[in-house]
Amino acid sequence: GDSVYVLRDQIAAGEAVMVDGVAVSFGQALGLGHKIARLAVPAGEKVIKYGSPIGRASRAIAPGDHVHLHNLVSDYTPTYALNGGA
Repeated sequence: GDSVYVLRDQIAAGEAVMVDGVAVSFGQALGLGHKIARLAVPAGEKVIKYGSPIGRASRAIAPGDHVHLHNLVSDYTPTYALNGGA
């Protein structure tokens, strides 16, 4: 049920990887642990990683897109910061 894949290795700029049978290339290098959309996530919908929601799509995310601060709003960071780290 996850909506993202988590990279287990680095991807070089311009390198293509297969995402559910479709070759996707990236304009920038992506490091270990970065997320790539496994499926389409409409704006406002939860993004699921390892079975848990990690935030909401701030705009529509297409399969194969890099999922990061430019298209994901964390549901954790604001609460964590407002509670003084507790």
